Amino acid sequence: MTNPLDTPLDFTGKRVLVTGGSSGIGNGIAQAFAARGAEVIVTGTRPDEGDYLEAEDSDFTGLTYRQLDVTDREAAGALSEAIGAMDVVIQSQGIVRYGQKEFTREGWDQVIGVNLNSVMDVARAFYEGMKERGGTMIVVSSVAAFQAVIGQPAYAASKAGAASLVKSLAEAWARDGIRVNGIAPGLVPTKMTSIMTEHPERLEMMVKAIPMRRPGTPEEMAGAALFLASSLSSYMTGQTLVIDGGLTLS
Repeated sequence: MTNPLDTPLDFTGKRVLVTGGSSGIGNGIAQAFAARGAEVIVTGTRPDEGDYLEAEDSDFTGLTYRQLDVTDREAAGALSEAIGAMDVVIQSQGIVRYGQKEFTREGWDQVIGVNLNSVMDVARAFYEGMKERGGTMIVVSSVAAFQAVIGQPAYAASKAGAASLVKSLAEAWARDGIRVNGIAPGLVPTKMTSIMTEHPERLEMMVKAIPMRRPGTPEEMAGAALFLASSLSSYMTGQTLVIDGGLTLS
């Protein structure tokens, strides 16, 4: 019998879903799993991947794209029925509203809906499949889960809720053979953070607060996801790894 620890990062034969995997951190994670043999399905809000290739820096090589609008509370269930059971479910969907919009009821509801409600919707939809396959789920939250964020109360609250949900689901589903963990990225250049990373003065100010003096990359977030989905973390559940270059150390 092959010891899984001999080839812990070989995902050949594994089925991986990355919600929000059409761009940014999610896309980087998806590519990392595909490169290691997994069958990877990514989701985004646009009708097909061609829309992303025209508008964003996305790579769909080796990936299968499916449209998923998580604001539709029934959409995750329909997707689960369509694609079947997954070995690994990675939730990387997320939005933020700038310009004080999260202080309005509409802005608050939009962000909470995508960043928190949909996490539970997806978890619920793919629970039976993960139970069947002894699967694992990884929730991408943010360092905003653990500190105040001026101007984005809904974003911070939703990410804190997502990190808390990781713990609750991990405890509830451990008996079903499902591990649930999370990743809390710091500053990573993506479409969502472009309001900071594409402005030199803002970026310089942010980088000064990071002990490692640089932003992270989607590939570095992918490394943590590979670890959490692999046999290397087989006795680990309910944890959220902070990957921020030291940003939250002080």
